[in-house]
Amino acid sequence: MTKTKNHYKTDKKSLVIGGVIVLLIAISPYLFYLYESFPELKIWETFLFTLETSFPSWYSFAWYFSGKAIPLYLLLLWFFTCKHWWHWIILVPIAMYSFQLWGVLNESNDLDSLSFYYVVPLMMVIIPSVYVIRAKLFDKVRGDDLKAFEEELGQKRTLWQQIKDLFR
Repeated sequence: MTKTKNHYKTDKKSLVIGGVIVLLIAISPYLFYLYESFPELKIWETFLFTLETSFPSWYSFAWYFSGKAIPLYLLLLWFFTCKHWWHWIILVPIAMYSFQLWGVLNESNDLDSLSFYYVVPLMMVIIPSVYVIRAKLFDKVRGDDLKAFEEELGQKRTLWQQIKDLFR
C-alpha cells in the first residue's frame, strides 16, 4: 500500500497476499476439528498402512496434536505478518508451542511441563532484547539520553512508584 493524499492506493499483489492470509486464518477452525475424523483405535489399520500409537487412541493423539499445532500455526502467521517492533516477543509462545508439539509427535508422556525448561533460556535472551529495543525507540522518540535512562534505572523506588512509572 502506498499513501497518496488522504487515502491509500492498494496494489493487486498486496490484495492477493492479504486474501491468502485471511483464508489461512479463516480455515483454522476447520483444521482444528480435523481430529474428529481420526478413529478411536489404538491400532489404525487400512489397506495401505497399519499405525500404532502410545496414546489411548488415534483420536486423542489428533486432539493433542491439533491443540498444539493450530495455535502454533496462528502464532507463526501473526509473527510473519506483524509490522510492529515488538513482534519478536511472539517467539516465546512460538517456542513453547513448538516444544509441546515436539512432545506430542514423540508421543511423550510429559507433554507440557518439560517445554518450560527449554523456553526459559530463550526468554532470558528475547525479553531483555525486546526491552532494549523499546528503550532505544523511546529514547529516539522522547529525545532522552541513555545516561538519564541508566540513572533512572539505578534509583531506588517503592513498588508503587515502579507501577506508576510503567504507566507514565
